[in-house]
Order: sequence, then C-alpha cells, then structure tokens
Amino acid sequence: MTGGRTHSMKAPVSRTYDRGLLLAMLLLISFGSLMIYSSTSVITPLLAKRNITEFYYFKRHIFTLVLGFIVMLFAYRLKPSFLNRASVPLLVISFVLLVMVFLPHIGVSAGGARRWIRLWPTTFQPSELVKLAMVIFLARYLSSPGYDTESFRSFIKPLIVMALFQVVFLKQPDFGSTMSLAFITLAMLFISGMRLRYIASILLLASPVIYKLVMEPYRLRRITSFLDPWKDPLGSGFQLVQSFIALGSGGVTGLGLGESKQKLSFLPASHTDFIFCLVGEELGLLGASVLIALFVFLFMRGISISNRSEDKFVCYLAYGLTLMISLQALINFAVVTGLVPTKGLPLPFLSYGGSALLVNMAAIGILLKISKGEEEAAPKDNAMDKAKRVARRNIYGIKRDPA
Repeated sequence: MTGGRTHSMKAPVSRTYDRGLLLAMLLLISFGSLMIYSSTSVITPLLAKRNITEFYYFKRHIFTLVLGFIVMLFAYRLKPSFLNRASVPLLVISFVLLVMVFLPHIGVSAGGARRWIRLWPTTFQPSELVKLAMVIFLARYLSSPGYDTESFRSFIKPLIVMALFQVVFLKQPDFGSTMSLAFITLAMLFISGMRLRYIASILLLASPVIYKLVMEPYRLRRITSFLDPWKDPLGSGFQLVQSFIALGSGGVTGLGLGESKQKLSFLPASHTDFIFCLVGEELGLLGASVLIALFVFLFMRGISISNRSEDKFVCYLAYGLTLMISLQALINFAVVTGLVPTKGLPLPFLSYGGSALLVNMAAIGILLKISKGEEEAAPKDNAMDKAKRVARRNIYGIKRDPA
C-alpha cells in the first residue's frame, strides 16, 4: 500500500431483478389493455364502414404486447458494458431511421406529418427510439473521464447532438418529441451536477427559437385554446373541453367500466394520448389516483436501482431511463388536465401505439438487468460517490454534501 491512490475493490453483486418494478409495469400494461378495449369496443358508423370490429384495436395491441415482451427479454440479456460500447452506433442508427421517414414508399404520412416508417405488418416511429438512444449516449458521455461539470464545452457537446435530432423532428413536424428530447437531455445534465448558469443561459438563448416555433398558426391555436378552451368549445378548444367533461363526470368512483360517454366519438384520441381521461371517467378519482401511484412507484424503483449501482455509466443510465418514462407520463397528465398545452405524447404503457410501448418495455428490460447488480465490478472511488450524491441532491433536493 505504498505510493499512489488505493481503491477498495468490490466483488460483483448478484441480486434478483427488481420485482417491484416488473409488477408496476405489468399492472400498468394490464390497466392499459383494459382501457384500450373499453375505448375501442364501441363501433361507430364511420368505423363500421372501414370494417373495423370491436376487437380490431385490442388484437393489434395484444400483438404489440407480445413483441414488447420479446424486446424486453432481449434488452434484459444485454450487459450494461455492451450498451456502453454500442451507445454511439445506436445513436447513428436511430438518426438514419429518423431520416428515412422522408423517403418515398418507406416513410408514412398521417395527419399532415411524416413520423413513421413502414415495417411489416405495421409502422414504427423512430423518434421513440431516438429518446432511448439519447439516454444511453448521455449515460456514456456523463460517465466519461473527460466530462467536467465546470466546463461549458462539456455542456455544449450533447446539446449539439440534441439539436441535430431536433432539426429533423421539426421537419416532420413533431414538436412533442422535440420538447421531450430537450427535457431528457437537460434533466440528465442537471442531475450530473452541471452548473445551473449554463442551463439557464441555453434556455435564454433558445427563447427566440421557441417563440418562433410557438407562433406557427396551428401551435398558436393550441396555446390560445389551452389558455381559454371555452372560448371556442367546438373548434380549437374542443378536445380539452371534452377532456374536462370526461374527468369531471367520473366523480370519485367513476361511471363504471365500459360506461364512458365521451368515447362515443366525443373525445378525440381517447385510446391514445387522452386515455387518462377515460380512466378518470370510468374509474373516477380512485382509479386515476391508483394509476398515478403506479407511475410514482415505478419512478421510485428506478431511482432506487440507480442509487444502488457502483458504476457511473449504469447509474446515469438508470436515472435516464427512469426519467424518460416518468417525464412523458408527467407531461401527459399535465396535458389532459389542462396544465400545459397539447403536446401529442402518449401515456407510457397505457396509450394505444406500438412504437412507444416497445421502447418503454425495452427500457424496463434494461432497468431489470441493472437491478440484478451484475455490472462489472468497478473501483468505488470518491468520484462515483460524488456523482451519486449530486444526482440524489438534484432529484430530491437534498442539501449539498460537504466536499
């Protein structure tokens, strides 16, 4: 024990996977499947003309769930060290797929946007994969030896990568994914201990760009309808008004499973972005509270998994994956309750839509793998201790530890 710094080596820890996290995901998926069937089992004349039966969406959802469990098991078998090495290639692949939405016969257009690529027997939205790839990339970047929370250069590099993806998002256009990627990136930089003045400065510099984007006519209508949806209840404010009616009519205990009135062509996207309204209407405040509690529990399990890790990359990866799911759920809750303007983001594990479900189940698979504690043994040094203290302080608001 002479000369130089010594480290106490810690043997690899082998635990069982986090059963609480898995249970929370399974309950959310079950919740979602039930509500998707409830919201799509009533066949309107328009759907009947398209030969859509009451089980059409439900069967497609179950097929996606089967694929999701396969993807989750595949992700569960991946070692964190492999994800570390594959972070940059995965980011490049996700960018290529994102650009492919503009190719004829490959990209799929719907509702005036090109966000999907054609994959038999369905379509895939690459922007969902971009979020996962960005989290893995950021985990590697934040844990690299050259990363310095005091350096503006360290701060700006991941923002350049983020901006590159956002440019393509806005070309589609997909403002919701643009903002989601910004939230994830800045949140991970924040929990790493990056100086707040850097984050504040980039938000200030981005203000003119955000203003210009918001002033687009259709986005501006969303803002005005958010501020006063009752001003145009049959036009731009229609969806938000119907959302309020659904949540309000449910009361404490709800109208009963399958008894929703708003799903009868009154509430648009009742099985996708606004499925939480259906939960509030049919299962009431009690059902909505249980659903929110499941997301809170999932968030807590994810943070707990991160805090148990002795490897910086794994620690940041667990934080990032947990934030990716939790932030999207939080934004969705805020949208349907009228706290923020409409973003068009699905509710994780509940909303109908294969791309988000597959990516979120892959994220859970990675978290379950991390929870086993099988990452390669790494020396537990002061740098790792400091990183975890900073992350916990920024997540929970804990007082800064003395240096």
